[in-house]
Amino acid sequence: MGNLLEVSNLSIAFTQYVQGLNRHDLKVISDLTIDVNEGEIVAILGSSGSGKSLLAHSILGILPYNAHVTGEIKYEGKVLNQELKEKLRGKEICLIPQSVNFLDPLMKVSEQAIGECKDEKEHAEKKIKQREIFAKYGLDESVDDLYPFELSGGMARKVLLSTALIGNPKLLIADEPTPGLDKKSVDETISDIKNLKENGKGVLLITHEIDVALKTADRIAIFYSGYVIEINKVENFKNADNLLHPYTKALINSLPRNGFNLTEGVQPLDEVSGCPYWENCPVRIDKCEKTKPELVEHNGAMIRCFNFMEVNDGS
Repeated sequence: MGNLLEVSNLSIAFTQYVQGLNRHDLKVISDLTIDVNEGEIVAILGSSGSGKSLLAHSILGILPYNAHVTGEIKYEGKVLNQELKEKLRGKEICLIPQSVNFLDPLMKVSEQAIGECKDEKEHAEKKIKQREIFAKYGLDESVDDLYPFELSGGMARKVLLSTALIGNPKLLIADEPTPGLDKKSVDETISDIKNLKENGKGVLLITHEIDVALKTADRIAIFYSGYVIEINKVENFKNADNLLHPYTKALINSLPRNGFNLTEGVQPLDEVSGCPYWENCPVRIDKCEKTKPELVEHNGAMIRCFNFMEVNDGS
């Protein structure tokens, strides 16, 4: 099982102008490192609006013009530059986007799902597959000739999901694929994502729904204030004692089934000089306030925490 996707030290900032011509760079993602193997599902779990979707857009090369990106992204060992991104997206790398606004308002949804075809034979083959997948998600033939504005929110999400699966990608990036879906469709979505894994495909699942990540992923990366602070095997999330970062422990302990133990504090909106969790952390040490901890490996997991590194001698 080899690396399909490797993201190393990715940072994304946006140039903004405030109060006239005063230029300001807003950093949204900082030093993000993550990888996805063939036959593996990796979930990025974080709060809504924390910038998780920007990772997907960076991999696909669809960030806005005012974005500034540093770091490196590799696909099958090759640096994923803009030319290669444009060549692979929609084919080997497919996206289930978070927003239904990704649908073309002037095109019928069946044709959007089918996409570009080199000839009538390919179009006919894709049409059969499109109808099969639409039917699986409860979209009957009457839906094929509808435009996006004629769909309900749940129907639109099913169209986006179906469109991504038709291409049979090597790497699927699923950006919040389940909100607005009924339970049956959520279960089918999880099943389809797992089937991709069983067929040797890689999946990057971006979500804020803890249960979806726990039911679907092999590994979970915890995203906090623009940073990945922990990456661990999904089985370790069944018990907070098996987790490494104090925020991850608090997150799992806050679930209703674990006692609904809430921790006070909010994520910082602006970039901080030290650990983004230090103000809320019960085990912080002096250097947490001014210095950012690095993401280090520990027994097959990854952790970004000074206290943990000191207690465990950085091992």
